[in-house]
Amino acid sequence: MLCRVGDIEVWRILEICAPFLAPEDLFPNAGPNVRGIIDEHSPGQLSAKTGQLIMPVQGFLLKTPSHIILVDSCVGNDKTVPGTPAWHQRSDNRFLAALTAAGVTPEDVDYVLCTHLHTDHVGWNTRLEDGRWVPTFPNARYLMPTADELFARDHSQNLYQESVLPVIEAGQAELVTAGHKLGDHITLIPTPGHTPGHVSVQLKSGTSEAIITGDALHATVQCWHPEWHFKFDADPEKAMNSRRQLLESAAETRCTVLGSHFSLPSIGHVKAKGDAFAWEEK
Repeated sequence: MLCRVGDIEVWRILEICAPFLAPEDLFPNAGPNVRGIIDEHSPGQLSAKTGQLIMPVQGFLLKTPSHIILVDSCVGNDKTVPGTPAWHQRSDNRFLAALTAAGVTPEDVDYVLCTHLHTDHVGWNTRLEDGRWVPTFPNARYLMPTADELFARDHSQNLYQESVLPVIEAGQAELVTAGHKLGDHITLIPTPGHTPGHVSVQLKSGTSEAIITGDALHATVQCWHPEWHFKFDADPEKAMNSRRQLLESAAETRCTVLGSHFSLPSIGHVKAKGDAFAWEEK
């Protein structure tokens, strides 16, 4: 177990932890000293061998008093991702093994909550069986942002056909918007910009609170530099505004922050520092 938020158990479901891309490519407006700044604030996050940013791909399994909820389902196996060779046509069961280690089978999951519909967050929504894509979690309701479903339908054919449409056709999808509540403990909070309907996830139980960032932030250095755009943000300015609002809320409440792509252990707190913020690993 990664941590406990009141009565909620939070388990890390890690699929990949490897160098991804060069920081100059990932943060296009960060300036020429991007590597030095990352080394200063997040030592060890750049691969000594490749110079690329080490970026975990992980989901979070939530065991609430009433539900088992998977937040994001990573890359998956057999998926068509030619633009990212390390993700293309994978055959690896680390994700499912992490579920097993958390004491959960795919049949046990009540909800799959997609913060947004990008390849590395929806891959295990489905798996290939006898040549057809079927929901990996047969008893789950899949919550997907409405705006992202519309966008993916028109702009991400491989992703949509392999990881979204089969869930819809199975009658297991529920299109939702920010503000949606799941039971007594989970609320989707609006953080658009990375994608049109991107949401982060607020956990509350008793006096304890946590936020799962999704892709509102991609690295801890963006706490110090929330103005840094990310290569794959659909609307960089809107993403920056969402990021700053999320950081302000996290700093004000001193809640636990779980960074979906933050370097391991990906858990800590945010505090205000001047006109920006600082990351404190837990």
